[in-house]
Amino acid sequence: MPRVGFPDLTTFVASFHDLAEHLSSVLDDHGLSWDRTVVGGFSQGAVMSYAIALGAGQLRPLGVLAFSGFLPSVEGFDLALADRAGLPVSISHGTLDPVIPLTFGRDARDRLTAAGLAVRYREDPVGHTITPGALAQAKTVLEEALPV
Repeated sequence: MPRVGFPDLTTFVASFHDLAEHLSSVLDDHGLSWDRTVVGGFSQGAVMSYAIALGAGQLRPLGVLAFSGFLPSVEGFDLALADRAGLPVSISHGTLDPVIPLTFGRDARDRLTAAGLAVRYREDPVGHTITPGALAQAKTVLEEALPV
């Protein structure tokens, strides 16, 4: 990655397509649909979760759980934020994160909130890690997103 927040075009697009194909295959194999699927991850996993959930042309998942990541900014890769209004999202980030600066978590919060997604946001005074409070927030978002 040339710099944090701006993945390399070639490797990002290839990885994104491989991941999207793999996830679709797994869902198909198990008779599951995207509207019953929550994607989530930590660090690079959060970035790819945002890409899968918010990428233009992608099917809408049930929700997103993002821990210490950023919204990918890649030439030719567009986010379909206007199509995701109401989508439940949990974002957590460490205020002391030396790997992915806190500004990326706040940027995701601000952009997704402005687009009408249902964002829960949390900061904790930690580095590049997941806290129990971040897991509790993600659990709440997951429970609220799941149909009864």
